[in-house]
Amino acid sequence: MDAVYESPSGLESKEDDPMIVDDLNSTVLDLTSFQLHDLDSIELPSSLMELDLTANRLSSLDSRIGELSNLKKLSLRQNLINDAAVESLSRWNALSGLEELVLRDNQMTKIPDASIFKRLLVFDVSFNEITSLHGLSKVSDSLTELYVSKNEVVKMEELDHFHQLQILELGSNRLRVMENLRNLVNLQELWLGRNRIKAVNLCGLRCLQKISLQSNRLTSMTGFEGCIALEELYLSHNGISKIEGISTLVNLRILDVSSNKLTSVSGTEKLTRLEDLWLNDNQIESLESISEDVAGSREKLTTIYLENNPCAKTPNYFARLKQIFPNIQQIDSEIFTKDF
Repeated sequence: MDAVYESPSGLESKEDDPMIVDDLNSTVLDLTSFQLHDLDSIELPSSLMELDLTANRLSSLDSRIGELSNLKKLSLRQNLINDAAVESLSRWNALSGLEELVLRDNQMTKIPDASIFKRLLVFDVSFNEITSLHGLSKVSDSLTELYVSKNEVVKMEELDHFHQLQILELGSNRLRVMENLRNLVNLQELWLGRNRIKAVNLCGLRCLQKISLQSNRLTSMTGFEGCIALEELYLSHNGISKIEGISTLVNLRILDVSSNKLTSVSGTEKLTRLEDLWLNDNQIESLESISEDVAGSREKLTTIYLENNPCAKTPNYFARLKQIFPNIQQIDSEIFTKDF
């Protein structure tokens, strides 16, 4: 494939080469998985609004991209791009209207200078080797989605100006403290799984709907009280021994506290909209106590996981849970029909 894609000279006509653009008014060009080492054989129409170069072998940026003044989305995901290669981004004035920039899965060690993009909405630098968030202060405050997962970041910083941010992904880093979130007043999703965080500090983010703190070092659930819009809470693989601090989360639909140190589900009584409850791999002894503790959402609950708890060995385990939760559709990995 490399020989054909990199050199069209052996083809009978231009129409046979999938990399040559015939329509000079094209607005979308998808070159995903073409194994390109450069774009020398590619025509880049000035009309392009979306350019997808995902999964190639690019180690540098073609200067012609910087002239595509209509471009709104640029994906360079899964290439061989390093810090030196992205330096040219800061000089691409014609791309000031870019709205989505994806540099995920490359070889960068720092946040690139994206200050030229005044209307940027989505910025993705996940799966690199970035050690610091230094440089985010130059990113436009128009940003609504920021992805920096699977890097080596140790501190949450330079986030204060992102008043419009709705999604923040910082999972799989080396964070120990939740901080500098106070100004993210429109944040709806916060993903912080696989870090080293010991305590929750959310500054009462009232628009937050989803948060993941899976695989951290939490021993307490306090800190979510002010997040009244929260619908999904993921806290598996921590050291939590007690459900607490969530009685105000009246909109909660999904609660995952699997793989912790819980002995009961006390603390969920006031949750009336709970649909999914993940409690597997804990130390819960009694099904009867679950019936009392989850009374508020007894009619709503459709999925419950309790495997690898002592109570899962109770005689007639499935039948008893079906009696407790009349609308249950799934218990552990078993999915039931209505006539179960």
